[in-house]
Amino acid sequence: MQPVRLLSAAGQVAAHLRAELEKGALSGKMHGVDRLAADLGVNSKTVAAALQQLEQEGLLVGQGQGRKRLIVQSSDVVMRPRRVAILSSDPSDRQTDYMVELQHQLEDAGHSVDYADQCMVELDMDLRRIARMVEKTEADAWLVVAGSRAVLQWFSERSQPVFALFGHWRGLPIAGTGPNKVPAIRTAVRLLIELGHQRIVMLVRPRRRLPTPGVPEQAFLDELEAHGLMRGRPDHFNLPDWEETVEGLHHILGELFRVTPPTALIVQEAAIFAGTQQFLARRRILVPEQVSLVCADPDPTFAWCSPSIAHIRWDSRPWVRRIVRWAATVSHGGQDLRQMLNPAEFVRGGTIGPAPLR
Repeated sequence: MQPVRLLSAAGQVAAHLRAELEKGALSGKMHGVDRLAADLGVNSKTVAAALQQLEQEGLLVGQGQGRKRLIVQSSDVVMRPRRVAILSSDPSDRQTDYMVELQHQLEDAGHSVDYADQCMVELDMDLRRIARMVEKTEADAWLVVAGSRAVLQWFSERSQPVFALFGHWRGLPIAGTGPNKVPAIRTAVRLLIELGHQRIVMLVRPRRRLPTPGVPEQAFLDELEAHGLMRGRPDHFNLPDWEETVEGLHHILGELFRVTPPTALIVQEAAIFAGTQQFLARRRILVPEQVSLVCADPDPTFAWCSPSIAHIRWDSRPWVRRIVRWAATVSHGGQDLRQMLNPAEFVRGGTIGPAPLR
């Protein structure tokens, strides 16, 4: 005897709508959430969850926020598992919790998932080398992690479906998601200014600065300019140019602290943050007494740090769900170019203090 499977409220609504679709009672476009909630006598959140489930199954195709989903005729629903290739930015990307969870969920949905032979850093972020590797890789769809504008532009012009996680995807005809760091960056900068900091530097990888600063980086510069704290050309001090190597990181830090050192550093990600901490420790520069530190990304290791690390955090689960839905849509022959930002928040930690008296 088969065990009884108890469905959630959303599962029951999805089962009801699935039955209606299978017998042809619904066609064209699915009714909106409010209409269905009223017709079925359930709340709108339950209906929204049920519609997302049907979308993942390929019975509905999303058309973007505020637009009704298209109904896929049952005779057309043929799920073709995809070979999804992941082009990561850095080798450490594979170990992040959300990438591990994403790979599990895509494989549970029937897709095969493999990382490209080399990441973009190993290819020196050279578009020609990246393009050659991609062309040789057998894949039906691509997930690009933290791609530069040039890399994502090249992917957007190819016929294969591609999804951008992080990177310069906004404004390109490409599906993408990531955190909305702008409000958190502004909050962090304003707090530092309130604490008396006037020499504030943001360290980010070159692809976040070139050919133009990314949206969070520009928000950082705008906030400094609004308070009259820009020091000459941004690439000389506030958003410095540096070579993306260990030697390049330590060289730019040495230059910054050589004459008129910054009193606060906002560092893009945990790996660069760790390198910055090592540099400061070797120079016996105290945190936060002599310089305040903020990491613009979260990291599980921060939970073990004392004093606590000031950082920007977010919930990665919506990204995983979004990418799995995208894979479901393209596996049924649909197109999904929707872009979505998720909230991020600034967490004040013990690595921030008043600006030192010089």
